[in-house]
Amino acid sequence: MNHFDDTESLITVRDWLRFAVSRFNEAKLCFGHGSDNAFDEAAYLILHTLHLPLDRLDPFLDASLTHGESEQVQAVIERRVKERLPAAYLTHEAWLSGHRFYVDERVIVPRSFIAELLSDQLTPWIENPDEVVHALDLCTGSGCLAILAAEAFPNAHVDAVDLSRDALDVADRNVAEYDLQERIERIESDLFTALQGRTYDVILSNPPYVNAESVANLPPEYQAEPSLALGSGEDGLDATRQILAKAKSHLKPGGLLVVEIGHNRAELEAAYPALPFTWLDTESGDHFVFMLRREDLP
Repeated sequence: MNHFDDTESLITVRDWLRFAVSRFNEAKLCFGHGSDNAFDEAAYLILHTLHLPLDRLDPFLDASLTHGESEQVQAVIERRVKERLPAAYLTHEAWLSGHRFYVDERVIVPRSFIAELLSDQLTPWIENPDEVVHALDLCTGSGCLAILAAEAFPNAHVDAVDLSRDALDVADRNVAEYDLQERIERIESDLFTALQGRTYDVILSNPPYVNAESVANLPPEYQAEPSLALGSGEDGLDATRQILAKAKSHLKPGGLLVVEIGHNRAELEAAYPALPFTWLDTESGDHFVFMLRREDLP
C-alpha cells in the first residue's frame, strides 16, 4: 500500500504533521541538515511550504488546509521520503546562526561550528574585532562563513575562496542578498593557489574532512551533497595538511588560523605532535575546531 495515495482524511496541519513524522520514521530517514529528528524536520517542511512563520507552529496546528495546500504539503513529504534529499535542497534555504542562506545541490548544506565562534567575534582570541581588516574563508561553499565573518569583523575585506565555480555562483547569490558585494570577494582557487601575495589577520576554513571509509558509508542525504565538499583522502586530512603547509605565508604577524576538522582530532594530533593546537569550545564540544597563530606554524 502506498501511504501517499490514502491521504484524503488529513485535514489540518496537525494531521499532516503526524502523517509526515510517521512516514519519516518508517522510511528511516537520516537527519542532520538543519534538524536532528523527524518531528522538527516535518514541522519545518510543512510551515515552509505553507508560508507560515517557521518558529510558530502551535497557533496553526488546528488550521485546515485547502485542497491545493494539501497537495503541496503531500508533494514535499513524498519527495523527502522517496528522493532522500536534505530538506534544505527541497526548500532552497538553510539557517545558520540565525541567518538564512540560499542553497541547492551545488553546495554542501551550511553547518559549521565556526559559525558559533564567529557570533562571539572569536573572543577572546581576537582582542579588537574592529582591527581585523583582511579575512579569508577557505572552502567557502555557499558563502555562509564569509558573510558571518563580514558581520563579525565590520572593517574587514573578506576573500571567499572555493575550487568549485558552481559553489561560487551560489555564494554570489548569498553575498548579494546580504548586500556585501563590496566587502566580500569571491575567488576560484584550489585552496591558496590563486592567493599569491595575499595575507590575512584571520583565516577560517571548514574544508572537506570525511575519511574514505565514512564517505563510503554515508546515508543518501549526505551522498546528495557535492562529494568534493565532503571527502578528503583516506584519513580525511588531505585538505587540512595542505592548509597547515601553506597558511603561515598567508598570515600576518599574530594572525589566526581557525579550521574545522570534524571527528579527526586524535588523527590530527598524532600527525602533528609538535603543533600547539588550541581546541575551541563550542556547544557540541571542544574537539571539532582548532586554532593556531602564525607563530605556531612550522
